[in-house]
Amino acid sequence: MSRPCKRRRICLDLKAYRFKPCGVPDKDFKEIVLEADELEALRLADRDGLYQEEAASSMGVSRQTFGNIIERARYKVTSALVEGLSLRINCPRVTGSRRK
Repeated sequence: MSRPCKRRRICLDLKAYRFKPCGVPDKDFKEIVLEADELEALRLADRDGLYQEEAASSMGVSRQTFGNIIERARYKVTSALVEGLSLRINCPRVTGSRRK
């Protein structure tokens, strides 16, 4: 039996929720969905330059869980870029701190 999901602290103020290759009609592309916690992990580790331990603490999860989240996020973003897929961020339109 798997463990229950733990709430994660997420603080995002997004300007866009979808990215797609130029010149491809909406009906002709495949989509990859990036979850809010995955985007938050990318922000903390790659944009803000936090170590995994610090980023995990900021999100309220273990370092191992953070490592799993960031690995999934990087795979999804890289796949979208390399394969020319649309990337949709699955996140409610919120500003400030939000718990998932």
